[in-house]
Amino acid sequence: MSAPPLLEVESLNKSYPVGRRGLFGKHTMQVLHDVNLSVAPGEVLGLVGESGSGKSTIGRAILRLIRSQSQTMRFDGIDLNTISRPQLRDLRRRMQIIFQDPYASLDPRKTIRAVLSEALDAHGLHKGAGRAARLTELMGLVGLDPSFLDRRPHEFSGGQRQRIGIARALAVEPRFIVCDEAVSALDVSIQAQVLNLLAELRRKTGISLLFISHDLSVVRFISDRVMVLYLGRVMEVGPADAVHFAPKHPYTAALISAEPGLHHESRRIRLSGETPSPLHPPSGCVSRSRCPYPQPACADTVPPLKTVGDRHQSACIRDDILL
Repeated sequence: MSAPPLLEVESLNKSYPVGRRGLFGKHTMQVLHDVNLSVAPGEVLGLVGESGSGKSTIGRAILRLIRSQSQTMRFDGIDLNTISRPQLRDLRRRMQIIFQDPYASLDPRKTIRAVLSEALDAHGLHKGAGRAARLTELMGLVGLDPSFLDRRPHEFSGGQRQRIGIARALAVEPRFIVCDEAVSALDVSIQAQVLNLLAELRRKTGISLLFISHDLSVVRFISDRVMVLYLGRVMEVGPADAVHFAPKHPYTAALISAEPGLHHESRRIRLSGETPSPLHPPSGCVSRSRCPYPQPACADTVPPLKTVGDRHQSACIRDDILL
């Protein structure tokens, strides 16, 4: 029998009021539409899509950094929709985040010792004589010399700063980390180092990750499963290799074919036009306005996710397309 999910989310929705509608009302922009996802213990789920697809919003909603609406949001058996503020504070020890910008996410006035100690102090961990040993252990986990603890962020490269951000997330021994574009601001060679570090940490600690990126090849490298988003809706979800090498949705295939060096130009799948505004999304399938294979029926209803393979689902009504 398989273990129950560590994280389970059903019908996640998020909207923002924007502009004005009449004298008293405001327009509403829906940025997430009935998103369902789960993450098993020790699993890495990758979220991929263009800017504005809702990837970071999902991560922040799960961590309760922003308000959202969902039918179910459960972490380690705890209902996140009804949890009290004191309970949430305790739960955040088990749920952490690594931010995109390693330059902005560290306080430039504090030493690395102070940055890491702040996380431990927030949860009353490793007090007294055990503190120094824990800080040394954390630096070792992310491949940094413990002698760096008394340096400040400006003395480190971007890759080293991101390693410090990872150490800060690991400091409180979480079970789940949201990696929000954690390597996108780094050079390609440094990206590989950080990805290998995350993979090694996952092997050692059994931690679960929600890995958010706009780069499908990066997501495939580290993820067990991949979820593809477009305008706040799930287009496809499945095992990483199946999604990457045998995509079942035209939008996923277009993302993959845009990666340099993977396909000849003759096999390129091009998306036409610009991404529609979330204020006025297309009816039916939201990707139909840019899809190379639209049908009149695509405008009628929102296509549900349907099974197209082992643990593989796609939200497309076309079964006749060879991608």
